Amino acid sequence: MKMERMVVCVLFGGQSSEHEVSCVSAASVIKNLDPEKYEVVKVGITRRGRWFYYQGPVDRIESGEWENEHNKRCVLSPDPHHRGLIVMNKNGDYTVVHIDVVFPVLHGKYGEDGTVQGLCELSGVPYVGDGVFASAAAMDKVFAKRLFAQEGLPQAAYLALKDCSLGDLNDIDAEITASFGYPCFVKPANAGSSVGITKAKDKAELRRALETALLHDRKLVIEEAIVGRELECSVLGDYQNISVSCAGEIRPAAEFYDYNAKYNDDRSELIIPAELDDTTQRQMAEYATRAFQAVDGFGLVRADFFLAEDGRLLLNEINTLPGFTSISMYAKLWEARGLSYRELLTTLIELAPKR
Repeated sequence: MKMERMVVCVLFGGQSSEHEVSCVSAASVIKNLDPEKYEVVKVGITRRGRWFYYQGPVDRIESGEWENEHNKRCVLSPDPHHRGLIVMNKNGDYTVVHIDVVFPVLHGKYGEDGTVQGLCELSGVPYVGDGVFASAAAMDKVFAKRLFAQEGLPQAAYLALKDCSLGDLNDIDAEITASFGYPCFVKPANAGSSVGITKAKDKAELRRALETALLHDRKLVIEEAIVGRELECSVLGDYQNISVSCAGEIRPAAEFYDYNAKYNDDRSELIIPAELDDTTQRQMAEYATRAFQAVDGFGLVRADFFLAEDGRLLLNEINTLPGFTSISMYAKLWEARGLSYRELLTTLIELAPKR
């Protein structure tokens, strides 16, 4: 007797600056879900936040052309009685589409930050990945750093700024000079994929960096620039059983691993596995696990590190929904451990109801 397939709703697009990356990730996820186990319901969210029930070909998601289809308006119902989508019909009534699991393949704001996770909690539908608190805490670089500091995890020196303005430039410059000096990185507290991040080498560049970061958030983080290697590892598990992949190294095409170096410049290199001694490997796995637990993580995170020239291993940040194409670092690191992309997706979906 053939088993009934689980209905998985894949959310893609969204209102963040990572809309296009989300579409590419989601298309890859949909193509690689096991068709024997899962029936896929595709829901696209436009840059303006409108939700659509999409029934067209997957390739049009990746290209962004899905919005040109005759899609039906929809919403994930916050009423747990429905346990699914409310799909609007032309005649003015609606249809309820049952969902077993939501897979929010949404990067950045309004998707990776706990907002969609909160809606899923209200709906009563299990969802892939981290919960409301973990998603929100990891997205906010200021709060994440404070949580990591509380756990004793080593990090680069930083300053947290709230509601700052360019009128504070002299005071900020003085604080940087007194704390760790130039060069430094200026980052919006809430933005993914290195969006809005600038390296400042002096006071003049600091002004321009602040202007850029303030376009994205009222809260900023300024970090000392670490000279060394950029490393990542993938975490997978629930509250008790946590696994960590091997380490990978990023050799960016640009001065640092910004948005363009990640997604547009094919000269950036991903080295898997990274050439590290056993002690550093173990330390990375320990720090990644502790960071995952510090935010009460569930499902997955990618943990990013610096290995400084002086030998210090420093936690940079964790990402609760990293790039999810078959060639993204999160999936490739598990593949190096013998877990295929399809098996990884299945594991994440099977974890969702166990939250």
